[in-house]
Amino acid sequence: MLAKYNLPLEQETISNSVTLVPRLEYSLNLLNDIIEILEEKRNELNESNRHLVLDFDESDKTHLEAIRLEQTISHSLDIVLHVKHRTGRIFGIASVPEVLPASIPMIRTVSAQLFDIIPLCSQKMSELSVHLGSIILDSAVLTKARFDFSQSNKESTMILDEVKLMADSKLSKQYPNLDFSKL
Repeated sequence: MLAKYNLPLEQETISNSVTLVPRLEYSLNLLNDIIEILEEKRNELNESNRHLVLDFDESDKTHLEAIRLEQTISHSLDIVLHVKHRTGRIFGIASVPEVLPASIPMIRTVSAQLFDIIPLCSQKMSELSVHLGSIILDSAVLTKARFDFSQSNKESTMILDEVKLMADSKLSKQYPNLDFSKL
C-alpha cells in the first residue's frame, strides 16, 4: 500500500521528510477505521429502517429521525470514501499539497456532523484532520508550495454538495415513496 507513497525528494530534504510516510500510513489506518465504523452503522440503520420502505409515516417523528440519521451516516460515509480516494492520488511529496488540502474541511464537516451521533468516529476524524493537516504543511514546506485557502474551501464545498446529492439519490432509490425535500 505504501508503495504509492514513495515520496521522491532531493537529498537535502530527506532528513526533513522521514516522518511523512509513517504519518500518512497512520492517517490511512485511521481513515480505514472510520470507514469501517461508518459502514457498520450504515448497515445497522439500513436494516432497522427496512420496514420504513412500506409503512413510512411523515407525521411520525421517529420515522423522520430514523431516515435523517441514515441520511447523515450515508452522507458522511460517502465523504470519507471520497477522502480516501483522494489520498490514493498521492504519488510523491509534491502531490500532497495539491491533493489533500480540500480534504481537511470535508473531514471537519463530517466530524461535526457525527459529534453527537458517533462520538468515537468524530474523535478519530478530528485526529485524522490534525495528522493530514501536519502532513500537508510539512510537504508544502519541503516543496515550497503555496496554498490558496479560498480555492481549497471552494473545492471542498463543491465536493460536499456533489457527495450529498449522490448520497440523497441513493437513499431516494432505497425509499422511493419518501419526499427527501421535506426532510
